Amino acid sequence: MTRDVDSGGLARALLEAYRTGVPIAPLSETNPGLGVEEAYAIQAAQVAAWVAEGQSVRGYKVGLTSKAMQAQLGVDQPDFGLLMDPMFYGDGETLEISRFIAPRIEPEIAVILGRDLRGPGVTVADVVDAVESVVGALELIDSRIADWRITLPDTVADNASSAGVVLGTRRLSLAEIDVESAAAVLSMNDHVVGQGTGAAVLGSPLNAVCWLANRLGEFGVTLHANSVVLPGAVCASVAVGHGDRVVADFGPLGTVSIAFGAKEQS
Repeated sequence: MTRDVDSGGLARALLEAYRTGVPIAPLSETNPGLGVEEAYAIQAAQVAAWVAEGQSVRGYKVGLTSKAMQAQLGVDQPDFGLLMDPMFYGDGETLEISRFIAPRIEPEIAVILGRDLRGPGVTVADVVDAVESVVGALELIDSRIADWRITLPDTVADNASSAGVVLGTRRLSLAEIDVESAAAVLSMNDHVVGQGTGAAVLGSPLNAVCWLANRLGEFGVTLHANSVVLPGAVCASVAVGHGDRVVADFGPLGTVSIAFGAKEQS
């Protein structure tokens, strides 16, 4: 573990990368030995800065839960980040691509909680009792670390590479859908680029929510009712650029889409 890590300074560097769109070198290279717990302190410092600006926490994302994503990014355990209200976009919206650095997109079966969960000791049965509904979602991920050269501490510090959330409009209860077998087909520009089921997410998206509640409990944090939880991707993420339109078909949960364009000229 590295000593005397300047969590505040590293958080400010990441916040500047958000602001300017200019990525920074991997923190794991500039701070050899950076640990995961120190990385969460860097993440928390950024969240505190966003809250001070007037943003609100709307939920959490669990990242790196599928074998595909762990292999793609070279890590072997999940992480989490916070979802702030400006990260939420409307289904079918067109986003200005220049607001991102190196965006990627992935389909997820999002969970909406109806009651609080507080670890340690949360079980999957507790999660089932707490879930209000599930909804199809697209998650935008991005890296303020140059060229996605990330280790686990890098992505943790960078708020789990969070960038945006698009929620579908159809919600179902757990009684209405089997989240393990629920499938998503991801298409970009009318070509299928990925597909998978909820079972790709730690065996079930509910397992990811359970992991999150217990991990947050280690920090003394409660996973509150009405929170949106992105439990993890059902397939590997795909890079997006100007002119791309992405659609995820979740079957009974309907479709979710987002497009990317340039800033309109006045």
